[in-house]
Amino acid sequence: MSELTFEQMLEDSIKTIHSGEVVEGTVIDVKTDEIVLNIGYKSDGILTKSEYTNDSSVDLQAAVKPGDTMEVKVLKVNDGEGQVVLTYKRLAADRGNRRIEEAYNSREVLKASVTQVLEGGLSVVVDEVRIFIPASLVSDTYERDLNKYAGQEIEFVISEYNPKRRRYIGDRRQLIIARKEELQRELFERIHEGDIVEGVVKNVTDFGAFVDLGGADGLLHISEMSWGRVEHPKKVFHVGDQLKVLIKEINGSKIALSLKFDDANPWKDAADKYAVGSVVTGRVARMTDFGAFIELEPGVDALLHVSQISKEHVEKPSDVLKTGEEVTAKVVDFNEADRKISLSIKEMFAAGREEDADEVSVDIDAMIAAQE
Repeated sequence: MSELTFEQMLEDSIKTIHSGEVVEGTVIDVKTDEIVLNIGYKSDGILTKSEYTNDSSVDLQAAVKPGDTMEVKVLKVNDGEGQVVLTYKRLAADRGNRRIEEAYNSREVLKASVTQVLEGGLSVVVDEVRIFIPASLVSDTYERDLNKYAGQEIEFVISEYNPKRRRYIGDRRQLIIARKEELQRELFERIHEGDIVEGVVKNVTDFGAFVDLGGADGLLHISEMSWGRVEHPKKVFHVGDQLKVLIKEINGSKIALSLKFDDANPWKDAADKYAVGSVVTGRVARMTDFGAFIELEPGVDALLHVSQISKEHVEKPSDVLKTGEEVTAKVVDFNEADRKISLSIKEMFAAGREEDADEVSVDIDAMIAAQE
């Protein structure tokens, strides 16, 4: 029996490897563009940066240190120069594929940072598997600019899993919808008509403002913004404003809001302040052909009929009055039920004539008494 040579014994002591095999190696050197590993084979293994990760911004010398151990996959036993070509990212991708498949089957919510903003959506990477989230599945509303998601960590589920075509589709939209539905359910369980709640102005239109109550939007109609007049909602409210609002009505999924709180109701003491016979001062708020509406205070308007503007005939209010002009008049009618007040300037003249007549009468009586 012939004795084995030293070279033969050394070769027999070194394991054999095959392409596609997963081996464990120890890092012996890290360069800017490759990692050298001892994999227990007669040749060292070379792991290039492109086979380590898909992220070109990674600094290999910061990510990996000599002495680190890692599992890698053999791509080529001999690259033509006697070196073993290894891959880490493909092994991670294989494992990632299984991870994504499990998440797809279980409807697991995944979380990852957006690595790329594309023209038609977002790209994220989970365990070296690139997942595409189409723009239509990024949100439950149309997103004009997706750049705000760059680098942002987002949650999503896998809606399509096709490893043969390497097609992995993520869906963030359905998570947003589901959360909103849950928040809406919790909100409607919590709120009641008459409650005062906090909200944030979400949108302002010509007819009112939509306020986010944390689960559903409520409409603050222009007529409910103040006891006084509001010329235009956009002059009063802006997106992002925080408000305390009164829940006036809940009708199904619709919520009507109001800022007309009872303790600030100007009609609360109006019967005393504007009793018939009282002389009041206000400003001309608006005019019609039949009269002028005088704002006595925010939320309280009174009608000065054209026939009561002057003792002289007035064709139309705008002939003698101007919007914003201050006028003083007498309250001739007060209807609290309908919240209507009627004024008269002409009655002030009549009152003045009666006072003059009383003064004359007193003087005549005094003269008669003196003569006696």
